[in-house]
Amino acid sequence: MSSKGKASSNNKASTRTSVEKQTEQVSLCKGGRTHDSTPTRTQCRSQRPVPTQTTRRPRAKSPVQDTTVPAQSAHQGGGARRKSFNRRPSPSQIRNPVRSGSIEEDPSKVLLKTLDQLKIRRHARSKAAGIKNEVVAKIKTHLEKSRNFNDIKTLPTGSYFENLKISSPDEFDVMFTVHVDRVDVQPFGSDGAYYSVRFKRLPKQHVLGQFLQDDDILCASKMLAEFRQEVKEALKTLPMEGLKMEPKKPRSPAVTLVLKDGEREISIDIVLGLEVRGSWPLCAQEGMGIENWLGRKVKRDYKFKPYYLVPKHEGSANKEEDGVRAKDVWRISFSHVEKEIMKNHGSEKTCCEEKGPKCCRKQCLKLLKHLLTELKIRHPSELSKFCSYFAKTTLLHACKVRCKDSEWMLANLHQCFDCLLEDFVGHLRRKQLPNFFVPQHNLLGSVSAESCKTLANYIETERNNGFPIFKNGVVKG
Repeated sequence: MSSKGKASSNNKASTRTSVEKQTEQVSLCKGGRTHDSTPTRTQCRSQRPVPTQTTRRPRAKSPVQDTTVPAQSAHQGGGARRKSFNRRPSPSQIRNPVRSGSIEEDPSKVLLKTLDQLKIRRHARSKAAGIKNEVVAKIKTHLEKSRNFNDIKTLPTGSYFENLKISSPDEFDVMFTVHVDRVDVQPFGSDGAYYSVRFKRLPKQHVLGQFLQDDDILCASKMLAEFRQEVKEALKTLPMEGLKMEPKKPRSPAVTLVLKDGEREISIDIVLGLEVRGSWPLCAQEGMGIENWLGRKVKRDYKFKPYYLVPKHEGSANKEEDGVRAKDVWRISFSHVEKEIMKNHGSEKTCCEEKGPKCCRKQCLKLLKHLLTELKIRHPSELSKFCSYFAKTTLLHACKVRCKDSEWMLANLHQCFDCLLEDFVGHLRRKQLPNFFVPQHNLLGSVSAESCKTLANYIETERNNGFPIFKNGVVKG
């Protein structure tokens, strides 16, 4: 055979080998599409798995039409049989798919824009915090000189101290605590949220002696009335114009102070609390299921902390049980533990640290709180029973189920927020939102089924239409 014939034969063999290899690659790529790495415990249909560096990323579909590339040898002409293969899209096509419409049509960008509008200006935060600190310090100084509250301590609580405040720093919550020991704490009612407090051995001339019934039951209504009067006296020592005390709200444990600061009002809720050290009540033993999220050791450490009781009751004030009236019972509070959980919320210690991976748990909660606030502004009479604490409790339950940081990655904000909305709507439809620390206490128990259904429908409307309520912007304080 001549050298020219041998060369032609080698070229044809080389072409067939190249075609076979490319065919195998296409076959392998198609076969790889059947793999699904979605976590089985994640029930939200909108959440997508997040690929890691060690996992091979499946081939993405490009919005650009696939083109064909003919495979031909040097001797194939226009009439020769052609073989075609799918061309792999470029990285730029994968990262930047073609979208139609404006920015507002992309829900992810709507949410990010809303979060940016919800940020509190540093100057406003600093000024409001300074006013709050001065008011709280003056009241504490006055109470320490009083007869009944001379051992008072302060415990900052609420969304401001958890870095969850939105729009403007116009609301603060501070608990003034009194330590009580050798007390018998007994449940009032069946939901595990309310308790009576009786002293086992109370020395004569005890500072809380005037608030006791004949059977040494500590009366919440008497103690709150005296505390309110002392705060009123403390305000006289504050040289602040426009600072006033709001009228008492029924069944509210807070003494609310309001200060006019220019065009904005700053509200400070001061709550009296009893600090009780020792084992948590039996109804709280099965709550706070954070073992798979934050770990068993963290849960054990939290349970060594004290719990607090605030003067609040549910229903009729004169309802009586075992000689105790409802207005004299206390509601259990774990706000200090909630604050710790929200500050250290990652399943990994580096979550949201300066050089660590960022999650979107807090961002999702801020968006849900903002959505609820905007809906309440538009439908005040229908949604008056709902509060932001329902949103926080929904997030805590969601984190207990979707406990890994990879399921809350900031890059997946839209999917994560959609999942949280599904959770919240589900609680509303069932009219069941268990207290995170006392599972048998249903936070929606006092809300009508009709109101729950109405709010669920409003949320679904916003969710299905790209959140038009967010596109109107945020009014900054």
